[in-house]
Amino acid sequence: MATDYDAIFKAYDVRGTVGDQIDADGARAIGGAFARFVASSGAQSVLVGRDMRPEGEEYAAAFGDGAMDHGIDVVDVGLCATDMLYYASGSLELPGAVLTASHNPAGYNGIKMCGAGAAPIGAGTGLEAIKSMAISGPDPAGAKGTRSSRDLLDDYVAHVRSFVNMDALAPLLVVVDTANGMGGLVVPAVFEGLPLVLDHLYPELDGTFPNHPADPLQPENQRDLQDRVLELGAEVGMAFDGDADRMFLVDENARPVSGSLTTAIIARTVLESDPGTTIIHNLICSKAVPEVIAEGGGTAVRTKVGHTIIKQAMAETGAIFGGEHSGHYYFRDNYRADSGLIAALVVLEALSRHPAGLSDLVSDLDRYAASGELNTEVADTTAVIERVAAAFSHANQDRLDGLTVDLGDWWFNLRPSNTEPLLRLNLEAPTPDEVQQRVAEVQALIA
Repeated sequence: MATDYDAIFKAYDVRGTVGDQIDADGARAIGGAFARFVASSGAQSVLVGRDMRPEGEEYAAAFGDGAMDHGIDVVDVGLCATDMLYYASGSLELPGAVLTASHNPAGYNGIKMCGAGAAPIGAGTGLEAIKSMAISGPDPAGAKGTRSSRDLLDDYVAHVRSFVNMDALAPLLVVVDTANGMGGLVVPAVFEGLPLVLDHLYPELDGTFPNHPADPLQPENQRDLQDRVLELGAEVGMAFDGDADRMFLVDENARPVSGSLTTAIIARTVLESDPGTTIIHNLICSKAVPEVIAEGGGTAVRTKVGHTIIKQAMAETGAIFGGEHSGHYYFRDNYRADSGLIAALVVLEALSRHPAGLSDLVSDLDRYAASGELNTEVADTTAVIERVAAAFSHANQDRLDGLTVDLGDWWFNLRPSNTEPLLRLNLEAPTPDEVQQRVAEVQALIA
């Protein structure tokens, strides 16, 4: 099988089906290309980690072999969450890669890569060069690199805990669903010894995902968590995706809390201790997010969607925090990288100071109704966007990322997929009924 590089190189990482799109030989070729890419910036060593998928150990070893063939030393950090790899890259100032397919189902694998200091590598920041070098084949160095191992879990735990006042945490009953993903390693390690009471669903590391997919963005994958929160009378539920870099909240009534509202909670908390600071949000977050930032005396900066975009914007503005609707939360003091566990602890500290509960904590933030992301397959995404723009020519528009149309009391964003012939619609309005009405209006134009 020849690795299908066109299929697996996405906008932000490498991702594909095992055996027909990516295999160990492909991982080795990409490891060699990654080594050549980072060596051009002076790197002599790289970090390599992996998630719990069945072929992860083989693929991580192959990726490391490819790097070593090109004269680069490999530091194997073993099983790790993606944000643990970012911590390692930031604290050790080394480029790194983690073999993971994130929230994708069993049968997928992939690679997330970063430069030294957890610098993002994606489209426009090196991923195209790595793809090109992987396709062109190896260019081995004279001396082969070495492989060593390093256990960073304890250091990572201390780093995550440094973002909160441990003495402020209350003995909350917290249900966590890690869906047999890497949260099963890192969540218990971070929670151990804290006053929090942890009830852990599906902690076993199992890349076949025997209970449900590790994609908490899909409502059906939060049902076990919701049921358990109600069964135990827990104060909060938390769901992590497969590589544990994203986190989603469920309140004490088992009601999901959106990524936008979680961003608003963290933004408000951050502004209490760092007033006047800058906070990033992507353009499909709820309008409540920039409103909360302004009310807290902060400066809101709106960006395109995507982790490389957010990280670059944080570097340029000095922002202390950034949030995305999709459950990614970025912290300046985490090398501007995202971390579901840091976000979880910040929320738990805020909740510990708010005994009325999570539903009350978000009640004044939950100001609008949202459609969620609605995908429509179209033959010509550009032509459809122009047709929709013309229909709303009377409204405020911008093209920061696709088309955003703001009509005051409701707004929407329509943007093309990076990888498929799809248009993604996100719409927000004052009430669910109006959301339904406005979605029908925009979708009629799309169709």
